[in-house]
Amino acid sequence: MTDSLEIRNLRVAVDSREILKGVNLVVPKGEIHALMGPNGSGKSTLAQTLLGHPRYEVLEGEVIWKGQNILELSPDERARLGLFLAFQYPVEIPGVVLGNFLHIAYQAVKGVEIPIGQFNRMLMQKLRLLDMDSSFVSRNLNDGFSGGEKKRCEILQLAILEPEFAILDETDSGLDIDAVRIVASAFNKVYEQGNGNMGALIITHYSRILRYIQPLHKVHVMMDGRIVLSSGPEIVEELEEKGYEWLEEKLKGEETIVKTATNQ
Repeated sequence: MTDSLEIRNLRVAVDSREILKGVNLVVPKGEIHALMGPNGSGKSTLAQTLLGHPRYEVLEGEVIWKGQNILELSPDERARLGLFLAFQYPVEIPGVVLGNFLHIAYQAVKGVEIPIGQFNRMLMQKLRLLDMDSSFVSRNLNDGFSGGEKKRCEILQLAILEPEFAILDETDSGLDIDAVRIVASAFNKVYEQGNGNMGALIITHYSRILRYIQPLHKVHVMMDGRIVLSSGPEIVEELEEKGYEWLEEKLKGEETIVKTATNQ
């Protein structure tokens, strides 16, 4: 049984157009990795594929977690295996109280029944951990929430479900600087509470949220449906300063040097 999430030669199409073109990536459990890249590079496609969105057609490849190919499993089965996805655009569901939703979600993912009183005590502990007001959970799920509140709600779900591996799909999207810092701080607290045992893949277009994530073990860059670079956290500031076009030209130059050396 592996202690890593392993993506092997993953090819995925959307509406008959290939988006992921052979993604290979390994994220060990307990490590926080970032996946960066320009818009349209396939980052969110990867996130949705990992949790089983039916729109995304797997053409080839495997995703191995706990010794099995999760691509053969339904989304709820993947969740029960300890996987979690925080959405880029959380859905508003009027009429569904957040606290009730969390209670039902916890029981479904954990496969246990827990009395509402016992669950509420646990929920209050998580709210205190994240510095969130208790009135938050009496509101309808994401209904009328600000962008920052929606993303904090995603982190609250993360704290309640305590997954073994979390994927955050552009959680910083649409947030101002203060909201990004608050959300990142909440994520750090969840990671620390789990004693660093949770693995995570943080998908982002920008560097700003990564400045607050501690620890950040590795950064991967995706372009045109492939991982083109895996590096330490230092690449984040370099990308912020020079941009993705700089990296693309740099990689082209290195490829030319290799081909020239091979032909000599």
